[in-house]
Amino acid sequence: MNQQIFDFFHNISGRGAFLDAGIIFFAKYLTYFLVVALIVWLLSKDSRKRLFLFAELSIAAILARGLITEWVRFAYYHARPFEALGFQSLIPESGASFPSGHMTFLFALGLVVWLYNRKFGYWFLGLSFVVGLARIAAGVHWPLDILGGILIGALSALFIHKLLKPYWDGLVKSREEIVETEEVDIIEIQNPQ
Repeated sequence: MNQQIFDFFHNISGRGAFLDAGIIFFAKYLTYFLVVALIVWLLSKDSRKRLFLFAELSIAAILARGLITEWVRFAYYHARPFEALGFQSLIPESGASFPSGHMTFLFALGLVVWLYNRKFGYWFLGLSFVVGLARIAAGVHWPLDILGGILIGALSALFIHKLLKPYWDGLVKSREEIVETEEVDIIEIQNPQ
């Protein structure tokens, strides 16, 4: 089944320069646009929340991509489709195929975003999935590589979120207390006794 799904998506490539350019863009460059969108989203937050979210995103990405993915690739080598089937991929890649590093990275980030902002999170995760499909079409990943990366990224994000949630709740609560105190001070200034 892995081979059949791969063949379906990979057969899209090689049908024209314009289509191949689109696959290359989505497989290789869309990730950069997603990271820029993530930075813009972070900059829209107040400084304390921005720092906290940046930390959660970073820790989830490091756990998923930097630790778990590399450990799995060290313990289990799976050849990339272009190596196993002997064809030229649309984009250059090297190393083990399973799990997809792009998917572990993007889904770790995307799920953290989704936990704090559903609308942006859906967009981020949807476009991340498009990156995965394009990487299959480009011939650098098998479908199970993509699914494995999604699973590792999502579970890493959930694990880190669960660890850090009490600190977020404390940050939000302390921010609400500051706002309430400021409102009381304003009322007392306006209506001195």
